[in-house]
Amino acid sequence: MEAEKIVPYIYFIKKGIVRAYASTAENDITFWFGSEGQTVISMRSYVEDKPGYENIELLEDCELYKLETESLRKLFSKDIHIANWGRKFAERELIKTEELIISRQFKTALERYKDLMRDKSDLLKRVQLGHIASYLGITQVSLSRIRGEIKW
Repeated sequence: MEAEKIVPYIYFIKKGIVRAYASTAENDITFWFGSEGQTVISMRSYVEDKPGYENIELLEDCELYKLETESLRKLFSKDIHIANWGRKFAERELIKTEELIISRQFKTALERYKDLMRDKSDLLKRVQLGHIASYLGITQVSLSRIRGEIKW
């Protein structure tokens, strides 16, 4: 997926890791990683039918299931169980967004890295350090220093 385009699909990750990022003149800023069992969607495209702001990059060979968002909307209107799944999905995504904002505002880089180690340790083995640093909002040099400070 590319920023500034309407994406009329939702993807389900069967295998692999993807990242969502926004580009600035200086660099790319990673704000989300997805892996097996997660869903990839441009919320702005889906909710407002407007171009999304994110780029999506496959970081590994991936197997994805693809569903047209219009088909999903029809399923929501026909089946309360699927509609409830959609509502719960949106609620979980809102919580993740809140947690990311709060983390960036109130936690140190070391605390954010420790949270990542605790909550998403598989990413540390599968994703380039540059992407991890970008996700944490720090440089790769700072990430190397933090990794050196942590006692295993």
